[in-house]
Amino acid sequence: MKSARITFAGAALAALVLAGCSGPAPEEPAGPGGDAPLFDQLPEEIQERGKLVFAGDSHPPYRTVESDGTVTGIDADFQEALEGQLGVDIEVEIVSGLPDILTGMLGGRYDAFNGPVRATPEREADFDAIVWMTTRSSYVFLSTNADKIPNSEALCGLSVAGTTGSVTEVQVERLNEWCAAQAKPKNEFVGLADTNATILAVESGRVDALATTETAAIDILDKSDGQYGYVTQTDEQGAGVDLMALLTPKGNGLGEVILEAYRNLFENGEYDALMAKWHLDAVKLDEPLFNPTSS
Repeated sequence: MKSARITFAGAALAALVLAGCSGPAPEEPAGPGGDAPLFDQLPEEIQERGKLVFAGDSHPPYRTVESDGTVTGIDADFQEALEGQLGVDIEVEIVSGLPDILTGMLGGRYDAFNGPVRATPEREADFDAIVWMTTRSSYVFLSTNADKIPNSEALCGLSVAGTTGSVTEVQVERLNEWCAAQAKPKNEFVGLADTNATILAVESGRVDALATTETAAIDILDKSDGQYGYVTQTDEQGAGVDLMALLTPKGNGLGEVILEAYRNLFENGEYDALMAKWHLDAVKLDEPLFNPTSS
């Protein structure tokens, strides 16, 4: 009788094992890249590495470095969207100054830089430029100087801080041409490492104003509780429309893949949603551009 019970238990166990074998097979884990549409188009070295390293300076609201070291802002949101397209993680390293960023990319330390940086033929000789927005320059000053700078007509004869090598440096040069044509004194441009340095220069009275993108100017005012005011450079003053780009080193094929990623973001609505979130509707494009100033 004892033997029969053992035989029955063994048969039951065998039935359970067979039932388990006949059930649906467990899903295979997703391979590298998951279901990202562009992973297979990435350079092989990046596929194997599984990540991209973006350089970035401290430039709110594009990049805000929090007290714990995390980076938030427009760039961080677009990086997250790009991760979904590319299937790799994107890390950002904060670097002080555009020259060091460009040199670091050419040296292979960084894979990309999402600006805001102006697309030019000189830059496109060394980098692929994926243009995804435009910009205009604004001039931020202490509210106590509002009488001195009541409007854009007063943007002459000032000391103006800006990030060295940025689009604002070119915009001040164009502004100075307008000032000269009006028989007014030119502005003195004071090049500094990043946006934080330009804000400190204004706060300390070292300069009359800082030059930055209008988006950044709005962000500064939102956080200042009435401490600052700003005016925006006009078309007559040479503002024009500058093309702002994400840069990648030429030659490895990454730029073409990121262009496709941006095209997908434009088509699926993520681009419009992020631009609306950050109040960038006025500087949107209808489609991303690739090396527009040299092609």
